[in-house]
Amino acid sequence: MAAKWWTLVAVCTGVFMLLLDVTIVNVALPDIEDQFSGSLSDLQWVIDAYALSLAALLLTAGSLADLYGRKRVFIVGAVVFTAGSTLCGAAPSLLFLTLARAAQGVGGAAMFATALALIASAFHGKDRGTAFGVFGATTGIAIAVGPVLGGVLTSGLSWRWIFFVNIPICVVALVVSFWKVEESHDPRAGRPDLIGFVTFSVSLGSLVYGLIEAGRRGWGDERVLICFGAAAVLLVVFLVSQLVQRHPMFDLSLLRKPTFTGGLFAAFGVSASIFSLLTYLVIYVQNFLGYSAVQTGVRFLFLSGASFVAAAVAGRLTSHVPAKWLIAPGFLVLGGGLLLIHGFQVDSSWTHLIPGLLVAGLGIGMINTPLASTAVGVVSHERSGMASGVNSTFRQVGVATGIAALGSIFSHQVANGLGDRLAGSPVAGRVGQIAEALTGGQAQQVLAHVPAASRASVGRAMTASYVDALNDITLIAAGIAFAAAVLTLLLVRQKDFVTQGGPPPQQQDHTPQHLAPARGGAHASAG
Repeated sequence: MAAKWWTLVAVCTGVFMLLLDVTIVNVALPDIEDQFSGSLSDLQWVIDAYALSLAALLLTAGSLADLYGRKRVFIVGAVVFTAGSTLCGAAPSLLFLTLARAAQGVGGAAMFATALALIASAFHGKDRGTAFGVFGATTGIAIAVGPVLGGVLTSGLSWRWIFFVNIPICVVALVVSFWKVEESHDPRAGRPDLIGFVTFSVSLGSLVYGLIEAGRRGWGDERVLICFGAAAVLLVVFLVSQLVQRHPMFDLSLLRKPTFTGGLFAAFGVSASIFSLLTYLVIYVQNFLGYSAVQTGVRFLFLSGASFVAAAVAGRLTSHVPAKWLIAPGFLVLGGGLLLIHGFQVDSSWTHLIPGLLVAGLGIGMINTPLASTAVGVVSHERSGMASGVNSTFRQVGVATGIAALGSIFSHQVANGLGDRLAGSPVAGRVGQIAEALTGGQAQQVLAHVPAASRASVGRAMTASYVDALNDITLIAAGIAFAAAVLTLLLVRQKDFVTQGGPPPQQQDHTPQHLAPARGGAHASAG
């Protein structure tokens, strides 16, 4: 087998491990919550610690990969990710678990930042479309397997095994990478941008911390406003630093290509909508509908299975259909699926989710496969490390800010709903405590301490408030998906796509337009 196909095996195995970890963790959250008696904000940090470190380091990891070698950085990332997974599995406390998740994110950043770049460097012409199709199908398989495997491991063994399962997968990726993957660099790469790394990381961290705290303290709280202000100021400093640096970690000239910018909005949109909402849907199915982790995982196969099928079809279409006509309709389908999920009632069963999960899954599959090409398909292969890192960063920023923002809105709406429904009741003075327990999955413990005469009415108020808040954030997620559809339709252009190497377009009658070389060399294609 040619070396390029071994590269695809190594990359897809590594990315499979990363995505498997994300989907597995969602199903295990209620068990983690029970063991450590955590709150909703604690659970948000278990997810966001990983997403934050990923987002903060992806750009720097991309620069390091271009400078020191993409294969080398990918291998180091796999080792660090596995070490972080081991620490997660052995975590004695929520704080330790959160820190270990951040360590996982460090390794994941190195792998994500180099994944698409390794594929882009190894594949050209029609084979690149095939490679991206396999890559997209791999994400679909990981999404499909994750919830069920996570449920089986959590219910049959312990939530700790959702992290230990990464070890054998990583061994496969490492062996293939060491022996079969060819090294690639960017000969023009400069030293890592320390100023950009620090300002971007602290800005994003401040934003996410402020969003999470807003759910507990309120949007007008002084600490929350300071966090938002610091995030804004540091973001401006980051952007200015990128303009004046000789070797910035994010070359802002990439934004001159509308397709690249459209791909960033799409990457953010798919993560901030459905993947952020999944956290709260899983908690609802387990804590409110009473299903186990494995039962929950099986039920979410409607989403992941549909995503896998759509990704496989989209992979075949990428060489024939312009990317925008897969991504934009994909977001419309995703938004439609979220609207079908919206409409929870107090007495809804899990079957209410089936139509929406199926439709949303189809949308995800349509989006993910061509989305990869909007990053590395519009730049020269020497700059593919940075382009891949930026696109992956926006995915993780979408996860981190989406989970934080939806969680804060969810908490706020639950508290408001309880305040209205319990006004004048004997427990009116405990609304804040009840709301925090409800969003943290400890509703039954709170009800046990409510006077018997009020227990039924308080229980109904809690359920109604939770369901209404879930409907609110589902509607917001749908709005994000529809906005991403519009932006993709407006920005993604077929003429921006290039390929590196090979004969010019007129000599490749069967090569799709978006895989044809740019005229004027690498610098022209990057602009």
